[in-house]
Amino acid sequence: MKILIVLTSHDKLGNTGKPTGFWLEEFAAPYYVFKDAGAEIVLASPKGGQPPLDPKSDEADAQTAATQRFKDDAEGKSLLANTRTLDDVSAADFDAVFYPGGHGPMWDLSTSQTSIALIESFIKAGKPVAAVCHAPAALVGVRGEDGEYLVKGKRVTGFTNTEEEAVQLTEVVPFLLEDKLKALGGEYSKGPDWSSYVLVDGLLITGQNPASSEEGARELLKLLKAG
Repeated sequence: MKILIVLTSHDKLGNTGKPTGFWLEEFAAPYYVFKDAGAEIVLASPKGGQPPLDPKSDEADAQTAATQRFKDDAEGKSLLANTRTLDDVSAADFDAVFYPGGHGPMWDLSTSQTSIALIESFIKAGKPVAAVCHAPAALVGVRGEDGEYLVKGKRVTGFTNTEEEAVQLTEVVPFLLEDKLKALGGEYSKGPDWSSYVLVDGLLITGQNPASSEEGARELLKLLKAG
């Protein structure tokens, strides 16, 4: 079992002058779900190398058992520091792909033609695709084999408008993910803010927020075992 994890390379929060990137829990929780299941894990990002970490995800109130475990994991940190470029990976070499969130994907992965083509290759090959929190932004340019947007008619979730409002970034992000998924024809739904909420529709798994990352990873494993 070989799983690709794709992280953002984007480190600027719009025009605020503040940093952003990937959210630590959303990487660490799935990483250990997959690792503990015996999966071979490869990390990639648009630019390769060390992806930018959203500093807020490294603050005390954002820590979980998985993030604490990662801080003591020299092997994991080395893997993260040396992600491959998206140009250097192929869906043919993996059984599934997982996209962690953080605000970064709203800028780079939402428009990356390499990422879009990669996801389309996974879907075409009948392989699962998972994305949590803001990472469903990576799906907005993806089309299915029928030429329609991949999310059209599918049950999907992602970071909610009210969660975005709570972190006071409604006017900063390039689009509101909830609104965008609905506009593309997705059958969007959500659970309570900040609680785990994961949807599975065929090969597509989406999670609402950081709390959904572990459950999203477990649902991906279920699909792989069922396949």
